[in-house]
Amino acid sequence: MPAAIEKIPFSRFINHTIPFEVMSIGQLYDLCKKEAYDLSTPHRIAFNALIIVTKGESKHMVDFKDEVLIPGTILPLQTNQVHAFSKIPHIEGMVISFEEQFITRNVSEKHLFHFLHIFNEPSILIGKENLESLTPFINLLVQLHSEDNPNMKSDIISSQFMALLLQLKRLSFYQHKTFENQRFKDFIKFKQLISLHYSECHDAKNYAKKINVSYKYLNDICKEIANKTAKTFIDEWLLLEIKRSLFENKYTSQEIAYKTGFKEPSNFIRFFKKHTQTTPNQFQNKINK
Repeated sequence: MPAAIEKIPFSRFINHTIPFEVMSIGQLYDLCKKEAYDLSTPHRIAFNALIIVTKGESKHMVDFKDEVLIPGTILPLQTNQVHAFSKIPHIEGMVISFEEQFITRNVSEKHLFHFLHIFNEPSILIGKENLESLTPFINLLVQLHSEDNPNMKSDIISSQFMALLLQLKRLSFYQHKTFENQRFKDFIKFKQLISLHYSECHDAKNYAKKINVSYKYLNDICKEIANKTAKTFIDEWLLLEIKRSLFENKYTSQEIAYKTGFKEPSNFIRFFKKHTQTTPNQFQNKINK
């Protein structure tokens, strides 16, 4: 039986005065090798990260789906996602890791919108030809991070990283949809509420009431931004949380059923089988082989 998935805090491999790190993908592999940690083992991170791919090709598992990594791919990783690198580093690039509050605590509402927009994309493509334009931003982050002078270091790095994110958004402008500010904010509120209440509420109409919007409006923004109805969005969130819990190998199916808001284990099994064509136990046996 495999061990439960480790949730890695920011301080697991890194000991800095500020919760921000920038390093090459090669350096990350070397660091983890030194600590005898296998990056290809599925794990959660208790912080956010941004992977910028400059050379090579590979795949990165994020919540049971493989994201293809090629030059010009930007992969945002969020707290609590289950993910895994390839066993051997087939790609080159940079990894920027940070605690979300480090970026969002003093940021303007406009910049917060851009930050959330980027970190709610599964991946961003800017094109190999645009990678060179990121170099000045990344080099300055590396330089600032290595400086010993602590005076305003946190604020400057935070501002510079936001500048990098804005450049990424600018370069991906023609390849990704942009959304009206308020509608996107309401969508983010919906996501945040689900993350807090999925174990007690599965009803889209109740979430609409919590946000103080109509069910139709909530459904419309979900279709616009996520290409699915509000109910489907909730169901897929539930399914992902169930899969994560099954993958962790720490709970029985009955415990997961109650943990995700199903009063009857039979309803939990029926829900899971409807969406995956397999039972929770069958799914768990398959992934733990």
